[in-house]
Amino acid sequence: MEPSGTGRPSARPGSGADTAHSAPASRPRPAQPTTSPRPERTAGTVSPGEPASGAAADLAREVVRLANEERAKAGCAPLRTNSRLQAAAQGHADDMAARNYYEHDSPEGRDAGDRIEAAGYDWRKWGENIHKGPKSARIAMQDWMDSPGHRDNILDCGFKDLGVGVNLSPNGPWWVQAFGTPS
Repeated sequence: MEPSGTGRPSARPGSGADTAHSAPASRPRPAQPTTSPRPERTAGTVSPGEPASGAAADLAREVVRLANEERAKAGCAPLRTNSRLQAAAQGHADDMAARNYYEHDSPEGRDAGDRIEAAGYDWRKWGENIHKGPKSARIAMQDWMDSPGHRDNILDCGFKDLGVGVNLSPNGPWWVQAFGTPS
């Protein structure tokens, strides 16, 4: 399956970043989250909001390593793993798996900037890559590198931090990279 979207980098207004989308000057408060039954756990999966463990955590670390290898080839500094971006990425991977949708925006219309902010990351710029289906971190990364918008996020030297979410549910696997530059 093709990786989804263009990665949609975004920046706060006035940040001077050359991005595809700008965040609104003031954001409406997100609607209250809907409640749904807790998804059944499978090896390496978690409920939304919980850190990945086991095989999913190992795969997330491998994505970070591979992304930083690509950035080094392009002359970019390595991305730092950020726990808040990890939470946003894992939450989106888990939500897509639990509700079986494949989009950058949740069914309620929340985008990565909303998720990243809700996780407590004060961003000036953000980007997101999602993917469904690859069985390995290497394949997920190769697919992203073969897609111009996703590659642009990975090789954007302006990004400083990264969080990776992986959900190994049978209807996936689901992969999310959340990129950020703090305010």
